[in-house]
Amino acid sequence: MQLAAELRLPTNWLDYTILAIYFAVVLGIGFAARASVRTSLDFFLSGRSLPAWVTGLAFVAANLGATEILGMAATGAQYGVAVVHWYWIGAIPAMVFLGLVMMPFYYGSKVRSVPEFLLQRFDRSAHLLSSVLFAFAAILIAGVNLYALSIVVEALLGWPQWVSIVVAGFFVLAYITVGGLSSAIYNEVLQFFVILAALIPLTILGLKRVGGWDGLTGSLEKRHGPDFLSAWGGTGIGDPNPLGANWLTIVLGLGFVLSFGYWTTNFAEVQRALSAKNLSAARRTPLIAAFPKIFIVFVVMIPGLVAAGLVPDIGADGSGLTYNDAIPLLMQELLPNGVLGIAVTGLLAAFMAGMAANVSSFNTVFTADIWAKYVVKDRDDGYYLRFGRLITAIGVVASIGTAFLAASFSNIMGYLQTLFSFFNVPMFVVFIIGMFWKRASVKSGFWGLIAGTVAAMVNYFVVYKQGVIDIPTDQGANFVSAIVGFVAGAVVMVAVTLFTAPKPEAELAGLVYGTRSPGMDEAPSEGDDAWYRRPALLGWGAVVLAALCYLPYSF
Repeated sequence: MQLAAELRLPTNWLDYTILAIYFAVVLGIGFAARASVRTSLDFFLSGRSLPAWVTGLAFVAANLGATEILGMAATGAQYGVAVVHWYWIGAIPAMVFLGLVMMPFYYGSKVRSVPEFLLQRFDRSAHLLSSVLFAFAAILIAGVNLYALSIVVEALLGWPQWVSIVVAGFFVLAYITVGGLSSAIYNEVLQFFVILAALIPLTILGLKRVGGWDGLTGSLEKRHGPDFLSAWGGTGIGDPNPLGANWLTIVLGLGFVLSFGYWTTNFAEVQRALSAKNLSAARRTPLIAAFPKIFIVFVVMIPGLVAAGLVPDIGADGSGLTYNDAIPLLMQELLPNGVLGIAVTGLLAAFMAGMAANVSSFNTVFTADIWAKYVVKDRDDGYYLRFGRLITAIGVVASIGTAFLAASFSNIMGYLQTLFSFFNVPMFVVFIIGMFWKRASVKSGFWGLIAGTVAAMVNYFVVYKQGVIDIPTDQGANFVSAIVGFVAGAVVMVAVTLFTAPKPEAELAGLVYGTRSPGMDEAPSEGDDAWYRRPALLGWGAVVLAALCYLPYSF
């Protein structure tokens, strides 16, 4: 990722004042949350005490990082309306599945992390491997956010890259180290509204500049053809389209494997639900998040489309502008001072939300799943609380070291989707088979993880990069890698299960579909009979609403 040098923003004292106020509030929330951190459970999971509306907004904000905003706007400028697939197919169904089906297993088993569930369902080898893979992926993804922020701030405000990295890293480190997960979650709620306050004016003013929706679609259709403005246009098998993927790879690769792999096993997201005050609130967390997720696509997609309309050669060789420049370009062109300060603050808030989510999940997994179980065992709780704060600082430093790995990708969402196909998809296949098949043996989890990860990497680096099979785009290759990783992991799990011993059925209570643990029989709280407290109604309502949103883009 690299932004054009000419995108320097005309910021003034008013914009910097807004930015300073925001950073002061962020640190204030961190120090206020410190009073509630007395145990390691408080630090890593907010003492399992937060209400559903807080965890729900934090759930969606944790995903709404700078990479999401810049990357999805870039995807809109590059591929057109097809970007809606990442939301209405690639997010909503999986979020609903997590809330309705998987959260009772996670929350009812009282695990502190997603990898810990694999320890209960399979064995120590599967647990350790998944913990190491997740910790490594979390640092890589946090590094993407950090790199994105440093490049954006350097281009827009003129700050040297190292200053951007140190300043932003300090603030994330400060409020997570001091206030733990509670600080991260309450800041994510604040950041959710700040991000929307930045994106909504950008969307409205962008549409006004290009003559409204009709003016925008008219110019884009003339330049790129009708398929650029259709979610499914040209996606028949063998048909060319901007995305370089057909309906089958979209539905299976993105809609099932990548989507479910990310939303149901990515601890950076699931951790928010695990911090809820009871099982009902934990189930509602991803369902509440699904409703704003349905509409967020408009405020990231439309700016990308507007940028493609205003600058026809954006992303072309020699133009000086990459697709990642879409949001900064509109900020420079459209926003007056004051509003510009809010927009810059929104970008920084998005970065901090994305990085904080990954750092807070990293410190939990490294401390609870690696350090406490395999390195330094059976110490007092205060020791692990102190170590959790120390590893948070180490995680931020490590993120700085991984930040520049994203530099080779012109579209940072492509890089993230590649990481998800390598790390999240293999974990998902192990979870889904382990949760729904009692016979899956204790050894199958470890070998399924190995097979899925290796197969996805081989498909991407050998089959795609070496041109063994012609796949038109990186995104298309990611979809195929996800499918290959899923199939390989599933086949190996079944094969290993046939030759190794299953877990005793008495030890599967609450871990496999059709069994229950005491935590899953939790009595509902008073008032939980209200419609908006019913997970099933919320979940299916989100699916129906997302399906209705698709209608204008289906033709």
